[in-house]
Amino acid sequence: MVDPRSSTSAKPKALTVPKKTLAPVVANSDPAALENAIRGLAYQLYEGRGREHGKDQQDWVQAEHEILDQRP
Repeated sequence: MVDPRSSTSAKPKALTVPKKTLAPVVANSDPAALENAIRGLAYQLYEGRGREHGKDQQDWVQAEHEILDQRP
C-alpha cells in the first residue's frame, strides 16, 4: 500500500489553457448558461489537447474553475 503523504507520489499536472481560449463570464442567475459555458470551454480544452480521450472529467473541472473564478 502506498502512503498518500509520501513524497514519491506523483502529483497531477495542471492543465494550461491556450491563450486564445478565454472563459466567458456568466451571470449567477442562469444555471443553463453557466453549464453551457463550462461545456464549451471543456470541449475547447479537449480540442486543444489534440482530442485525447479519457480526460473529460479533468477538462470539465478545469473549465468550471476558470469560469467560476471569473464571475463577479
